[in-house]
This record gives sequence, C-alpha cells and structure tokens, in this order.
Amino acid sequence: MTGFLVRDAELDGIRRADVRIDGAVVTEIAPALDRRPGEAVLEARGGALLPGLCDHHLHLHALAAHARSVPCGPPEVTTVAALGTALSGARADEHGWIRGVGYHESVVGLLDAEILDRLYAASPVRIQHRSGALWVVNGVAAAALGLAAGDHPGIERDTGGRPTGRLWRADDWLRGRLPRSRPPDLSETGERLARLGITAVTEATPDLDPVAIDALTAGALPQRVLVLGAPLGDGRVAGPYKIVLADSGLPDFDALIDRIRAAHGENRAVAVHCVTREALVLLLAALEETGTRPGDRIEHAALVPAELLPRIAELGLRIVTQPAFLADRGDDYLRDLPAADHPDLYRLRSLVEAGIRCTSSSDAPYGPLDPWAVLRAAAERRTASGRIVGAAERIGVRKALAGYLSAPDDPGGPPRRIRRGVVADLLLLHGPLAEALRHPSADLVRETLIGGVQTSAGTLPSNPRADRA
Repeated sequence: MTGFLVRDAELDGIRRADVRIDGAVVTEIAPALDRRPGEAVLEARGGALLPGLCDHHLHLHALAAHARSVPCGPPEVTTVAALGTALSGARADEHGWIRGVGYHESVVGLLDAEILDRLYAASPVRIQHRSGALWVVNGVAAAALGLAAGDHPGIERDTGGRPTGRLWRADDWLRGRLPRSRPPDLSETGERLARLGITAVTEATPDLDPVAIDALTAGALPQRVLVLGAPLGDGRVAGPYKIVLADSGLPDFDALIDRIRAAHGENRAVAVHCVTREALVLLLAALEETGTRPGDRIEHAALVPAELLPRIAELGLRIVTQPAFLADRGDDYLRDLPAADHPDLYRLRSLVEAGIRCTSSSDAPYGPLDPWAVLRAAAERRTASGRIVGAAERIGVRKALAGYLSAPDDPGGPPRRIRRGVVADLLLLHGPLAEALRHPSADLVRETLIGGVQTSAGTLPSNPRADRA
C-alpha cells in the first residue's frame, strides 16, 4: 500500500486530523478529508501519528549476528558451569565455529583461552565481551587464526610472549582471518526495528569495508541508514567519520589530530567514541588544535566531568549517549566504579542545561534496542535492582523522545514534525501521545510506515532510499 488516507489521527499531541499520503509523501492535512474513489483508509481512532523514530547509534551487522549467537553472560549465563553448558549445547555455523556474545567478568573473571579450553575445546570458539571491545578465543580458534604469529597490537600476550586468547579492538583483523562468509541477512533486523517504530538508523561500526557498506544499503533493510564507518576517500558518503578512542589504548595525540584534519578536509564531521575521562580530555585537546566543524559529535560520553561541560559547549559538539546502560548495567557501575564517578555517568540534564545538543540511542546489540525502554531509562535512571544513578541527570520522556525524533543528520536537533511535503516515515500509536509519555512502551506501536509503505513483521518494503551519508 503506497497511497492512503489516515483518518482521525492525533498530531503534535494537541489536535486531530486526517492525513493523506501519496506515494512516499504527506500531501494533505486537514480536520477532515474526503476519501477518494478506491483510496485505502487507515483508521487511527485518535492514536498519535508521529514521525518515525531514529536510533542515532547502533551496529546493524552485529545486531543481526547477535540473534544467531550463544548468550555467554548475564542474565542467561551467570556461572562457569552455565557457560560450559551453553557452549556444549551451541550450534556451530557452517564453518564449524561457535560465536558467543555478552560475556562479563561476573561469570568467571577475566576470560582467556586456557579457561575456554577447559570449558569447550572440541571446535573453534570466539566470545565477545558485552562491551564489544574484546574477543576471546579458545586454543583451537587461536591456532586457526594464526594468533601466535599475528601482528595486530590488540593481540594480548603473556610475559612469555604467548597469546592469551584475548583480542582487543581487533575486529577487522579477526574478520579478515575467519572463514569467508556473507554479511548477515538484515531482513529480520529490519522487522524488529519496524515493530519498535524505528524508520531510520545510524550505523556506528568503524572501518567498514565496501562489502559491508553495500550489504547495509542493498535493500533488505527498509530503514534509512546513515553510515559512520565508511573510510575516508569513499566518495559515496558525506557523513561523520567514526574514530574510536579505545579505553584499552589511547592513540598518539598527533595521530589523532591528523585523522580529524583528514576527515574535516573531506568535508566530513567526526563521530568519536569516548567512554573514559582520559579519552574525552584527549579529544577536546585535539579539537582545540584542529578546530571543529558542524556535526562533530561524541559517541557514548559515558563519563563526563562537570568541569568539561563548558568546553564541550564552546566547541559546538553534540553528544549521542546511551542511558539504557544504566538500566542494563547500572548495578555493575555502582559496584565497580569509584563513588566520585557516579554523578558523571551518562549525563543528560546537565548536557541540556549547558546548551549541548544531545540525544539518547541504543548502541544495540551492546545496549537494549527498544527505544521505549531507552526513554524510560532517560527519565528514571533506575538500575535492575531499583537503585537510582544520578537523579539530577533525569530528563522527561518528552525531551528524550525529541532526540529520537531528531533527523539522522542532526542528532539532538529540533524534532521532526508531520507537515505537508515531508517524506512519509511515520509511526502510529494505539493511543494518544500523552499515554506514551506517561507509560512509554513498545506495546503502543500500532503501525510503522517507511516511505509511505506500511511495514509489519511479515511484509516489509524494499529500501526506499538508503542514505550512505
């Protein structure tokens, strides 16, 4: 269905109207519109009609692969025995490899090849830490990868020079040595996103190769895609360039300056992964040397000291953060981090008050994908055990929703509105906006339209326009 009349929809949370969609565009809005002969009608019954949501930071291929992987951490796996059972019962891929995800040290401490071999040594195993920054392989996998002769700086070695099985920030190196396979099918991922009301996403994985970029924009995914990880020199893109300041090893200051200048020289902003205080200080110092350009953004900003807020605002940076980590991992943060760091975790209100453009996002699959859960986390900042992390950083659900309504190329900017002439990327709720603000839940999502096409779990459109910017 590519042209129809949405009847009696609530717009902007304050008025009810009919909305006509022709092709991929909203063409008419009025208190009442006559149905054209043969025109299909979607009865909104007073449900809120909103612009589709945009998740401003996630990892699509990892999200698709996650669904085919073995859970290796909480809540499914919490003991060493449970980890062994999970690996023994896992289904290997077509090449005989077992892929695990979500590991955390609470299961069996700092995992390495020796521990993995005691749990499962029958076939190659690779397990990703829940942070996404670390892979751990067993002995069979280490031999298959040629880990002993590997030269990647992320290959951890013991005092005798032997690989421990831990690979830090070595995704590209690992991907190049695994058996060749096609990128994961994104059609089911597109269905999941559509059921949540998401019509656009920002793919935040760094250093994507052309095959991965083509897979993201080939049409299996109906959502519009903004790609951060395209390499410099790729003439197909003009969006921000992803730079990772890894907490496992910060880059040389001059090298960071050179990368920022190279991106700016191609008229691209930078999107810089910053989790630690040290990484943030390094980034701000580098940007003071290079200067900033519109669209420069900080990804995560997990720890932001209050004294750095004015510098971030003065530089005109925006922040894309993930408050749902507090709901998902907040108890771990409160236990493992010094109390002095707790007020600095995943700030929101203080960013807004400092005049910094900011928005929440998921970082899925490393954080919860559900945008409605993210909105609750931004408003409540409640851990799984019920403790509150940084009550002063709470923002209202309406403000958090505005971030998801900001344009893909303007995270934290003005929320999009439904007006004549806009592309019909829309979200229809079962009830009014006020209900969603009181009790944000994915259960409220009734219909998602992308380019004027109704999407559902069983019927998805081809990609109307895959933005590679």
